[in-house]
Amino acid sequence: MSVEELTGAEITIRCLQEEGVDCIFGYPGGAVLFLYDELFKQNKVRHILVRHEQAAVHAADGYARSSHKVGVALVTSGPGVTNAVTGIATAYMDSIPMVIISGQVPTSAIGLDAFQEVDTVGITRPCVKHNFLVKDIAELASTIKKAFYIASTGRPGPVLVDIPKDITQQTTPFVYPTSVSMRSYDPVVKGDSGQVKKALELLLSAKRPVFYTGGGVILSNAAPQLTALVRMLDFPCTNTLMGLGGYPATDRQFVGMLGMHGTYEANMAMQYCDVLVAVGARFDDRVIGNPKHFSNENRKIIHIDIDPSSISKRVKVDVPIVGDVADVLGELTKLLKASRNKPDQSALKDWWKQIDTWRARDCLKYDRDSDIIKPQLVVETLYAVTKGNALVTSDVGQHQMWAAQFYKFDKPRRWINSGGLGTMGFGMPAAMGVQLANPKDKVACVTGEASIQMCIQELSTCKQYKLPLKIINLNNRYMGMVRQWQEFFHGNRYAESYMNALPDFVKLAESYGHVGMKIEKPGDVEGALKEAFKLKNQLVFMDFITDQTENVFPMVPGGKGLSEMILV
Repeated sequence: MSVEELTGAEITIRCLQEEGVDCIFGYPGGAVLFLYDELFKQNKVRHILVRHEQAAVHAADGYARSSHKVGVALVTSGPGVTNAVTGIATAYMDSIPMVIISGQVPTSAIGLDAFQEVDTVGITRPCVKHNFLVKDIAELASTIKKAFYIASTGRPGPVLVDIPKDITQQTTPFVYPTSVSMRSYDPVVKGDSGQVKKALELLLSAKRPVFYTGGGVILSNAAPQLTALVRMLDFPCTNTLMGLGGYPATDRQFVGMLGMHGTYEANMAMQYCDVLVAVGARFDDRVIGNPKHFSNENRKIIHIDIDPSSISKRVKVDVPIVGDVADVLGELTKLLKASRNKPDQSALKDWWKQIDTWRARDCLKYDRDSDIIKPQLVVETLYAVTKGNALVTSDVGQHQMWAAQFYKFDKPRRWINSGGLGTMGFGMPAAMGVQLANPKDKVACVTGEASIQMCIQELSTCKQYKLPLKIINLNNRYMGMVRQWQEFFHGNRYAESYMNALPDFVKLAESYGHVGMKIEKPGDVEGALKEAFKLKNQLVFMDFITDQTENVFPMVPGGKGLSEMILV
């Protein structure tokens, strides 16, 4: 059988087809024109033209987070790559499986300061799981195969493949590898059986237990296993910002999100438990606050994570288990079912009594009789109108925290936000990717007037591809979270946090061909949201004029411990 002789450009597109890629996000330029020519000649891979490379990567990110697929972005050399770096770093911090294909100047020009040349491998090395520079066309297919494998296995992450322009023009026989074998990369999937047994013993001895679960539960599709185990044990469960939806938020055993803006009951339970089960979480600074304060309490910690480098990085643990979260939770459940021992029911009853006492503080209360729109009311109403079934993206700031606190996520992959990097401008392009991955679902972007302007040009992309997003702009005319910190810690000196040159968002949305609404009264919130979601085929930009003085509570100040919250 004869082997096809293909150009590098043809090989790249064929590789994407072999990987089952149905949608990529990108922006053309000189170094990738042969790739774009091949994209034009086929119809298996759909290309979405964004208006800025940052948005291409955010959209691929949203696509990946809301599906079980690897997100793919295509950018040109030089500024194309540097514009994409923020999106790549965002995906890296949150462990999102993604392949970024970047154009590069011809191999003969590399290192000569050619037009639109940057050291892509060097620039992106700190914020990718791995990157490649393809200098031999014979290695192109195998490199792309490796990129998808690395991106989607172990702890996922973005992988970049840098392809010089001359490689896309050269020809070579095309054979796509059926498997990947990399001596230096072999992620552990199954947890050590001895460690899993130790973990079960600790669980059964617990008197004040808590499950602390993060984004690893979502990424490994382990929500069913987590839910089954937590319910079987009747233990309380808290999610991180990235883990929301990993355990049903409406369930009695869910104590809310924990961390800097977590619930009082979640933070207190986390601080004063005697056995802590950390699942796919990394004890980061926004979750446990001051590690020294956290370590003051005597507790035993079980830590389950696919990434050995995440275990005991910030907090020393007692039972480390390296393995796929879904697999380890499944093993734990099997052992629990087979065990004759059960947790101490009397102690557990007392623990729930204590948690219910903390819950009674109602730490998320706000003024429901205000004649100014409270941002919490908008999110609560969004939840009610969508019956909790929307896929919700957010930007970064106060609105992000209110969305996390007040929209109850019962299922995974419905809450899409930038956690680790905290990237303003993420929300709308991510929502584009979410909508393309889930064309029949309702997609809402909760944003603020500062964040939305960072990638506002993507309203044009939404118009071109008829993406019926619902944008909920919580407009308080401030960079809200910056203003909140300035109020608390900088003597009310609002240095450069006031937005006093805002556009008319209704007219702006309309100028792009979308529907715009301005909502100024609490009584109009529900009606506006209902009307927006009735317009199933149109993007609706809702500009909610909200209370400028509203702050996010609870709040753990920087450097303080989990139990040292500022409450309403």
